[in-house]
Amino acid sequence: MNRPSWAPEGVDMHQPSPARMYDALLGGSHNFEVDRKAADMGRQLVPDLPRLALSNRAFLRRAVRFFVEAGITQFLDVGSGIPTAGNVHEIAQGIDPEITVLYADIDPVAVAHARAILHGNDRAGAIEADLRRPEDLLDQARATGLIDFDRPVGLLLVAVLHLLSDEDGPAAKVADLRAAVRPGSHVAISHLTSELRPEDAGLLGASAASSSRVGIHFRPRSAIEAMFEGWEPVEPGVVELPLWRPESDRDRHEAPGRSLGLAGVGRKA
Repeated sequence: MNRPSWAPEGVDMHQPSPARMYDALLGGSHNFEVDRKAADMGRQLVPDLPRLALSNRAFLRRAVRFFVEAGITQFLDVGSGIPTAGNVHEIAQGIDPEITVLYADIDPVAVAHARAILHGNDRAGAIEADLRRPEDLLDQARATGLIDFDRPVGLLLVAVLHLLSDEDGPAAKVADLRAAVRPGSHVAISHLTSELRPEDAGLLGASAASSSRVGIHFRPRSAIEAMFEGWEPVEPGVVELPLWRPESDRDRHEAPGRSLGLAGVGRKA
């Protein structure tokens, strides 16, 4: 298998990655054949899976705009994946060019691609970091100079916490990040859920477990709401992805009652 020019050395091209599978579902080009096959397998099990990816991307866009309107001028996007078109820095800096954005991901392909597209943008960067090690992640973020933890931060945890097992303690990791940011900071979380379509969630979870080293954990609403403990909820609370402050019918990629994801935003008082 030939290595694409954008793929860093040492990356396993035979093992699917959640970040690259997500890129494939969005129609991106920064993925390998193994990622496309895994995405196709998921699509065969649940044909409307690409709509979930689009719905999640639309939530990210709306959350970033909301943060900017709330006065946030720096963003930390944890588990950012591959920053394809419509990514955080394009949205935020399109409103205010002085906003700083730091992407963090465990996947070296995602980080390498982010650094390539951010070349020449001194107000955005990318680090390779693991959410399961929040202290290291925060130390790396400080070292870039892009994030000043003495000022409010826009924390994005979009489609990443369901990659952590219960043993990893996802709610505790959110709490660690909350403790590190100033009052006035905001968090946006989206998470796969078993609440509305338990059979489809079970099929996709089993498929991910058999095809990837990284499991995908669909969780009930109560577990996702627990991740917002300590944050002031922003209306409308934790809801289906397309129902979080849709801006137009264009944001309704999934029919109400059919979303495989829940999302919400919180503010640190």
